[in-house]
Amino acid sequence: SNNGAALLETIIATDTPNGHSPASRTHWAADQNLPLMKDKKVADVLFWVSDGAFDMRSQRILKAFVSLMKAANIDVAILGDEERDSGDVARRLGDDATFQSLAKRNLATLSQYEFNKIVTTDPHAYHCLRNEYEDLDDDGVLAQGASGQAIEVLHHTTYLNQLVQQGLLKLDVFKGAKVTYHDPCYLGRYNGEYDAPRELLRSLGIEIAEMERSGFRSRCCGGGGGAPITDIPGERRIADMRMEDVIATDAEIVAVGCQQCTAMLEGVVEPRPVVKDIAEILAGQLVEEVH
Repeated sequence: SNNGAALLETIIATDTPNGHSPASRTHWAADQNLPLMKDKKVADVLFWVSDGAFDMRSQRILKAFVSLMKAANIDVAILGDEERDSGDVARRLGDDATFQSLAKRNLATLSQYEFNKIVTTDPHAYHCLRNEYEDLDDDGVLAQGASGQAIEVLHHTTYLNQLVQQGLLKLDVFKGAKVTYHDPCYLGRYNGEYDAPRELLRSLGIEIAEMERSGFRSRCCGGGGGAPITDIPGERRIADMRMEDVIATDAEIVAVGCQQCTAMLEGVVEPRPVVKDIAEILAGQLVEEVH
């Protein structure tokens, strides 16, 4: 589509799908006291922020995740304006040259720092960094982290589940609303991560009201492959169909692990269940410690 071509031009010009200036990538973090890699040089976790930085709704997910990392005293830093688009959208739209150029520049940036894990709340960036950067990583940037082991690329639900299992987060039991969970395509079908998000919800005492189409049979939210940005006619319908699956469970909350799924599902006309990222649900259950 012409929209696809225009989108690629925007990515080439600004390194972001929506044409934001890379400097505005850190505005959401102004009040978060997150160290920058260029100041710190070494950290356990590099938080890959992705395009959620430019969107008000997604920023709430980022902040919820940051609050959880702080509660667990994680040694974390962000790239700030050194982070470029991961290249996922360019690759999905078939522009391999732009994908490679973005990937190479991101790898060059990452090579300057030492860290053990890259964690992101964006399954698209996760898939890209975890599975598609390897072929272009001629210098083995991701092959050896600060600890000498290969760098792990983790989705935030996998990482948060590790923190909960290690007893690093004090969480209250979640009471009340019935919850279902939507598997993001890039987390579930492409990367086989079905368990961590569910274990996290269960760790709060939530009994998940599963949709008929869940796990590897999950239905797409309509947000993959550049669809939300290029806006292919009819893509609303996929989100509506997915919301019908949600409503069939009688859930009042649909838990997700992807800002694009959040955007697509929240685009469905109300009344409908509330859409919340798992990080937001967990952050809401953090036990405030009295000092």
